[in-house]
Amino acid sequence: MDWGHRRLPPGVIVTEQLSSAYQTLLSAIEAVEPRIAQATRDELTDQRASLKLIASENYASLPVLATMGTWLSDKYAEGTVGHRFYAGCQNVDVVESVAAEHARELFGAEYAYVQPHSGIDANLTAYWAILAHHVETPALAEFGAKNVSELSEADWETLRARFGNQRLLGMSLDAGGHLTHGFRPNVSGKMFHQRSYGTDPETQLLDYDALAKQAAEFKPLVIVAGYSAYPRRVNFARMREIADQVGAVLMVDMAHFAGLVAGKVFQGEENPVPWADVVTTTTHKSLRGPRGGLVLATKDYAADVDRGCPMVLGGPLSHVMAAKAVALAEARTEAFQDYAHRVVDNARALAEGLLKRGGKLVTGGTDNHIVLLDVTGFGLTGRQAESALLDAGIVTNRNSVPNDPNGAWYTSGVRLGTPALTSRGFTTSDMDEVAAMITDVLTATEPTTTKEGKPGKAKYTMPENLASTTQDRAAKLLEMRPLYPGLDL
Repeated sequence: MDWGHRRLPPGVIVTEQLSSAYQTLLSAIEAVEPRIAQATRDELTDQRASLKLIASENYASLPVLATMGTWLSDKYAEGTVGHRFYAGCQNVDVVESVAAEHARELFGAEYAYVQPHSGIDANLTAYWAILAHHVETPALAEFGAKNVSELSEADWETLRARFGNQRLLGMSLDAGGHLTHGFRPNVSGKMFHQRSYGTDPETQLLDYDALAKQAAEFKPLVIVAGYSAYPRRVNFARMREIADQVGAVLMVDMAHFAGLVAGKVFQGEENPVPWADVVTTTTHKSLRGPRGGLVLATKDYAADVDRGCPMVLGGPLSHVMAAKAVALAEARTEAFQDYAHRVVDNARALAEGLLKRGGKLVTGGTDNHIVLLDVTGFGLTGRQAESALLDAGIVTNRNSVPNDPNGAWYTSGVRLGTPALTSRGFTTSDMDEVAAMITDVLTATEPTTTKEGKPGKAKYTMPENLASTTQDRAAKLLEMRPLYPGLDL
């Protein structure tokens, strides 16, 4: 299911009627607020004209996009299927049930919760569900109460202290983890007593023995696996073993690689669902759906996760749940499996193209959809590299590398990902040309200094015409791989 010129799936081919429908839609928007209509058109133009290499972005299908623009948006539906706090939710019940059914079947999960609005909401729902299961429920039994509203003030203070004294062990930000994995400025780092695990200083790979030793010393309630910028696969069977040795809950955030699990690229010990107690994900990124979140869990945690509303969430976005159902249905096809495998093939081709041109990669390569380029060899910070590439029509994002001397703002790396360009039909030979463009731009870019003569971590200079010539090179590839071909706005 990609939108390159050679492989267009049924229902995604842009017919004259569908193009006309989108024109009518934008005309209706334009009649109310023309600036929004124009910004929407401009966004499509920009996306068509750039090489999108942000690992967390993709292109949703037109059926997915269309599903979000319906009157399902108008309905409040706080609660769960069959147990709502508002009347008239029978159609939302159907939508949520279908989306959850597809999620369970696609990932082989015992339970699926499709209400979270984002990946962060999914993680918060999971954290509080785990705390409710392991802290609140035993405390209520101890205090002789059925729910927290029955607790005395003294008992409530005791329970609050227990909540705040739980431990979480997650991957550090510079090793490739996400800010919701215990990063102290994030709410996850404030609600738990947290520590972070990193990677081996030499190989930059996960050291499971070191992690096991750290877990044994720290004894966390929760071990979080998964990543935002780690270019390798994880052995979740080993993570399960480590969690069991210390009696911890294993939670996996697979937001980045959910599409590779759905597409059966990650199987066996690389598939987190059979090994984890709770799994969270976004529904966009490599899964290629609408922006939203999802929680999968074993039946033991189902009732706790189902309390996402009112525990963390308010009213679910019914139109987005509907779009999740459509995207998850798309992901249950052989065409999506083909797509997922090509995502990894393209990432490896991109990595090989960078390496043979002198690029330095964190861990020395990739075996998922992420390539993390250390740009210090070009004499640049991540922010300089990101900006120079953007000038040339190559959209990336700066990213920390392990033990990054430039910190989390300027960084020393650029994160690259192949889900979006693979959706457009890019091939491994195309990715080699993309690698050539990236290295040509970064090699020619020079850092500049401040007025005081100090290194300017954000400033740079590029040779005249470099940006335009690179954009021309990119345009040749993009013209061969059109985005939403036939959609004329």
